[in-house]
Amino acid sequence: MNANARDENNGRRVRIKHRGTNTLLADGPLGWGITPFEGNLYIGKKYLLTDRFKANFIPGLCIYKFLYVGMDLRLNDENKIKNIGWMYWLPNPLLPFIWFRVAVPRTHPELDIEEY
Repeated sequence: MNANARDENNGRRVRIKHRGTNTLLADGPLGWGITPFEGNLYIGKKYLLTDRFKANFIPGLCIYKFLYVGMDLRLNDENKIKNIGWMYWLPNPLLPFIWFRVAVPRTHPELDIEEY
């Protein structure tokens, strides 16, 4: 871990796992790497440790963050969790920490969020 990542939020990191399979989804520094905002976590591409998040193309609109699509988590060929997250495809230019990042809610029952 470099000095910048360690200094960001006093070296705090976050690890996100799928509760049922213990699959590690993301791990990185809390701050610019994995950004907490409004009770959700916006995961930078560098810290996303899986390619199992797939856009389901169900659009949504936030009045100030703009246009997003839902994201499903495909655990295997038969098992997927629908709408576990989202990604802003037409984001507000004033909020760069949400641009093209997979976002998940901290309180989703299928996720284990560990800060360390």
